[in-house]
Amino acid sequence: MASVSVESVRNVQVRVEAGDHAWLADEPEGIGDGMGPGPYDLLLGALGSCMTMTLLLYSKRKQWPLERVEVDIRHDRVHADDAANVERPGGLVEYFSIDLVLHGDLDAAQLERLADISTRCPVRKTLAGTHVFKEKVRLAGS
Repeated sequence: MASVSVESVRNVQVRVEAGDHAWLADEPEGIGDGMGPGPYDLLLGALGSCMTMTLLLYSKRKQWPLERVEVDIRHDRVHADDAANVERPGGLVEYFSIDLVLHGDLDAAQLERLADISTRCPVRKTLAGTHVFKEKVRLAGS
């Protein structure tokens, strides 16, 4: 199970810790201090990282000549009627536009298979799945 700890630092800036790693997250200047990526930047970074790592690991296991992966992801909240191939009519949907560029001497079958594998990374499955949140809010010391 993955877990992180987040603690406020100043203004809206936070320190995020995951295992032996720590980084800052913030909002752009005007809202925050611009000292780190914002929450959606981190979310898109997690998705792009997961897709890239999944492709690299799969290609390595298959001994395919995938040399490098580039992923550009944009996120927006759009009306479902405006989004192509959306099954849920009406309301707003989270819309992810993903541009995936693979480098290497890959044949058409390998490229097609990697396109399919890219949709199977764990973070993408999490984002596409049903979610349950269990929260507990309490005062410090209680």
